[in-house]
Amino acid sequence: MNPIRRFSQLFSAFSDMPMERKLLLVFLVLITLPLTFIGAVSFRNYSDSIEQNTIAYSTTMLGNMMDRVDDYIDDMSRISSIPAYQDDIKQNLIKSGKYHEQRAQYSSDENSGTPPMDFDLLLAIQRGIEGNISFINTIKRGATSVYIFDQYGNGYYSTKSGGIRLNIKESYQYWMERAADSKGEALLISTQKYTSNLKSTRYAFTVVRKIIDKSLHDIGLIAVDANINVIEDQIVKFDGVTHGKSFIFDTQGNVIYDSDKKLLATNVSDMPMVKMAQGEKGSFYLEENGERHLYIFTTSPHTDWKVITSIPVKELTRNTAVIRNVTWILTFLTIGIALLISIFFSFALTKPLRKMMKLMRKVQEGDFSVQFQVKHRDEIGQLGNQFNRMILRIDDLIRDIYLMETKKKEAELHALQSQINPHFMYNTLESIRMAAELNDDTDAADMLAILGKLLRYSISDLNEEVILGSEINHIRYYVDILNYRYPGRFELKVNAPDELLNYSLIKLVLQPIVENAIYHGMDDNKPKMVIEASAWKTEQAVFVQLTDDGIGMDEKTLERLNGTLNGVLSQEGNDSDSYRTGIGLRNVNERIKLHYGANYGIQVTSQPGMGTQVMLQLPIVGGEKE
Repeated sequence: MNPIRRFSQLFSAFSDMPMERKLLLVFLVLITLPLTFIGAVSFRNYSDSIEQNTIAYSTTMLGNMMDRVDDYIDDMSRISSIPAYQDDIKQNLIKSGKYHEQRAQYSSDENSGTPPMDFDLLLAIQRGIEGNISFINTIKRGATSVYIFDQYGNGYYSTKSGGIRLNIKESYQYWMERAADSKGEALLISTQKYTSNLKSTRYAFTVVRKIIDKSLHDIGLIAVDANINVIEDQIVKFDGVTHGKSFIFDTQGNVIYDSDKKLLATNVSDMPMVKMAQGEKGSFYLEENGERHLYIFTTSPHTDWKVITSIPVKELTRNTAVIRNVTWILTFLTIGIALLISIFFSFALTKPLRKMMKLMRKVQEGDFSVQFQVKHRDEIGQLGNQFNRMILRIDDLIRDIYLMETKKKEAELHALQSQINPHFMYNTLESIRMAAELNDDTDAADMLAILGKLLRYSISDLNEEVILGSEINHIRYYVDILNYRYPGRFELKVNAPDELLNYSLIKLVLQPIVENAIYHGMDDNKPKMVIEASAWKTEQAVFVQLTDDGIGMDEKTLERLNGTLNGVLSQEGNDSDSYRTGIGLRNVNERIKLHYGANYGIQVTSQPGMGTQVMLQLPIVGGEKE
């Protein structure tokens, strides 16, 4: 349904309501809308404030947490640089490299065979390196395992927890590939999953660095594993505050840590929240498992690791839900109290109006003796005073109308008596015509017959509707009787289609125009005056035009005449020629406008020596009569 039409129907239904219901509805709307709006806005602002504060607080905490992680990784990087300053470690790595290099050369020579192992040398190298590793392990808490390899991948390690990687050779190959172009700089490796020699699954991220001698030759590799418990301690505290879950991932999408430990050491670059976490820090909302979550993220400036925390929106709005419920309870309670007060006032305010309506019904039944009791001076009291005055005035007007109707009946009786005179004249003319025919005076008889038809056509009601053919016959009789007086001086031409001859219009609109043309427009220099009556029909109106070839009018006279027709009198007063000439035309014009409306009437055009055209515009719905 059209919204405008629907609104119109609702407004119409509201307008038809009783006054007490209107007031009750208005009171209810005026109370409900502000309270509802205030409650909704307050709840919304409070929720937004909670969310904004949570975002700001969480972003700060995440940043602080990542700063602590960065500090820890910096410490691990410094630990990895210790072998570069320990000659004992470097010397033992060189010895280990040479020893295994010699064994490799012997192994490649088929004739030399395999040399015996120098266990004393190996034991001295191992004690020298692992002793330093134990020292490194005591420097930093959380450094689970430290591995040092010579240039041939032979590893030396020490662990606090007693758990080392079983796949140490594969790990070494991976670390060497990643650190191939590092040039002695520390390299951070994302969390990896491994199995320890205690047959337990563990996760650790690693700092790897090449060990270089004074001549800048690679003599080994150090790898420092850090247990993810170092990060877990901080994440658990943070998740406990926000009631959310967090995870950390590197630039390739590899997960460093996950609160649920389901995504550890996996790649999450295709997850929606990872794709949306663009920039250094920010927040966004995302639907997850049918529940809306707020995601907050920040990025470490040192490692480019990102940490994202996911907080269910319902956790954020848990406190606001209490505020919302309290607000709605108070709102509905206030609306209920206001509704009771509105009912009381609406009925109290409309009680005098209902009483006045009862009095009006009595007046409608004809009892004008009623009286409204005015108790107050408010608008209803003033309305009551006006009602009492109106009743008295109506009673007086009814008496006046009764007297006027009585006088009108008397006038109609006199008018009926006065109609005897034109009928008597018509009957008298008919008797004279019969006498002229008996005496063989045909001209006199014809003139009397035409005059009788003119008189009979004229004596009836002017507001009676006739057909266009009757009007044309009437002007034809008028021209005929003038030709008896002035033989051959006037000629009438008719140009009207047959379907318009039955067009219905008011009586005597053409004859005054023809009469005006003959008596004011006849040219004495012409032997004959030709008058043409034309009629045609368009989609908008029916037009009847009377044209003569008389003397016409100059522009000034024509302007005054049209002004007279339009109700604007000439400045020369009522004695001017244009005013006297236009009396008949103006009467016809006023009758047309009164009967058909202001859009219809007469328009006159003329030129000196060229004649005059009078155009009648009539409605298309004038109708047809048989």
